[in-house]
Amino acid sequence: MRYKVWVAMMSGLFALGSVQPERLGALLTGYEESPSVSTSGTGQFSATIESDNSISYTETFRGLQGSVTQSHIHVGQKGVNGSIVIFLCQTAANADPTNLSPQCPMDGGTVSGTITPANVIAGATASQQLKANDLTAVIAAIRAGVAYANVHTNLSPGGEIRGQIRVIAK
Repeated sequence: MRYKVWVAMMSGLFALGSVQPERLGALLTGYEESPSVSTSGTGQFSATIESDNSISYTETFRGLQGSVTQSHIHVGQKGVNGSIVIFLCQTAANADPTNLSPQCPMDGGTVSGTITPANVIAGATASQQLKANDLTAVIAAIRAGVAYANVHTNLSPGGEIRGQIRVIAK
């Protein structure tokens, strides 16, 4: 009997250790912004939810008509603006309150980083009930298809390009 319990426990531990990371992605265009923006700018957000529930990400953007001022993950369904919950990159004029995100390249380029609970800021919209440091809630929103990445510029302060984040592989 003890052997069966030991085998069951070891199987459970093995299963926990073999959790597969989830790959995420989004294509960013001006047409995804709300309201839509006529821009030649494009971008791509790719990320992985790691087994420790951190998120490793890379965001690339090019052809923007304005200079980049900031980039974020927001919680909001397609076509709806939502609260900023994570900075993907920052500038001196638009600093990440956690000071954990990299500096934005002004005219296009790539930013990369790792998101942990410390990166999550409280949602500005109180009705969304998003709390600082609650990465679990952000991951739940991403899995539900109600989170997006966008890049803001001086010409489009509300965002020049945007894309809904989707789980693309488990």
